[in-house]
Amino acid sequence: MPRPILATIHPAALQHNLERCRRAAPDAKVWAVVKANAYGHGIERAYPGLRGADGFALLDLLEAQRVRELGWRGPVLLLEGVFEPRDLELCSRLSLWHTVHCDEQIDMLAAHKTHVPQRVFLKMNSGMNRLGFTPGQYRSAFSRLNALPQVEEISLMTHFSDADGARGIAHQVQVFNQITGDLPGERSLSNSAATLRHSQPPGGAALVSDWVRPGIVLYGSAPDHPLRTSADWELQPGMTLSSKIIATQAIDKGASVGYGSTFVADAAIRVGVVACGYADGYPRVAPTGTPVLVAGIRTRLVGRVSMDMITVDLTPLEAAGVSVGVGTEVTLWGCAGSGASLGIDQVAHAAGTLGYELMCALAARVPVQVQTQ
Repeated sequence: MPRPILATIHPAALQHNLERCRRAAPDAKVWAVVKANAYGHGIERAYPGLRGADGFALLDLLEAQRVRELGWRGPVLLLEGVFEPRDLELCSRLSLWHTVHCDEQIDMLAAHKTHVPQRVFLKMNSGMNRLGFTPGQYRSAFSRLNALPQVEEISLMTHFSDADGARGIAHQVQVFNQITGDLPGERSLSNSAATLRHSQPPGGAALVSDWVRPGIVLYGSAPDHPLRTSADWELQPGMTLSSKIIATQAIDKGASVGYGSTFVADAAIRVGVVACGYADGYPRVAPTGTPVLVAGIRTRLVGRVSMDMITVDLTPLEAAGVSVGVGTEVTLWGCAGSGASLGIDQVAHAAGTLGYELMCALAARVPVQVQTQ
């Protein structure tokens, strides 16, 4: 039989999370961001749960082509725009919208021979300091684009650096509005954190964003963990990573577990060996204490993560009178068969990283199934 590790994608949860974003920004259209192969979930597997979006936003042409092949006829946005002139030919053929964030991309458009003008999103660097025209350059870039017969419509766009933190978005919104106030075109400002945290600020007017761009929240991860959890935001896990116990060991007081003997038992315990390791995408740096569900009961990882195995403390299950042996269900993150849930953010936080990384790091050797009910 195959090794018992399995990733399960939950389309119904993705649909729920999409609707949660709509409730947060009821007056905006929603881009479903499916870059990085839908954050590791798989574009084809995520599509049934996200097809209720108003558009799909992603990074490269191959991803855009996959979305079109799934039957999507609505807007598709290239978030980083085109990388070379010939990319514009595929934009024309697939009716792709694309971001413009530098003069070189405007030059490509000006030289592009097409009978079909294109829809572009002009990006402002309002403080993120990655992509985009500075506030001082922005209106000139708008004028250049607006004069091109290759451009049909210009939308206005920026990206927030601190929507998930204490600094917030007000400083960037002020800059954006000051520069674009009298310019025509739809606006797209809000990422996941801004969509949930700032679309309807208390005591103030709602943030004006004609298009919101939720990414990580669609897949069930809180954009501001650990300040708030996915449960606080009423999000559901889009992915479950599960496995099984493949062996148990009785550990005496003073005995160690795993490479480097980093865990030494301070009392006699029993541990379970789980078919999951860093070659499956589980974080190698996850320390002793990282949460795990065994038979739906919360326990902890002990010792170092190996390439193919981890070890977990079975003490909480013994205390609950639950029998554990070879074949017992283990939930690394997501939903257990009992209905218990372990948020991916909790695992990521223990490992000193983000849910984004764990989703995207799922290894190719892990079988993936789509939940059908």
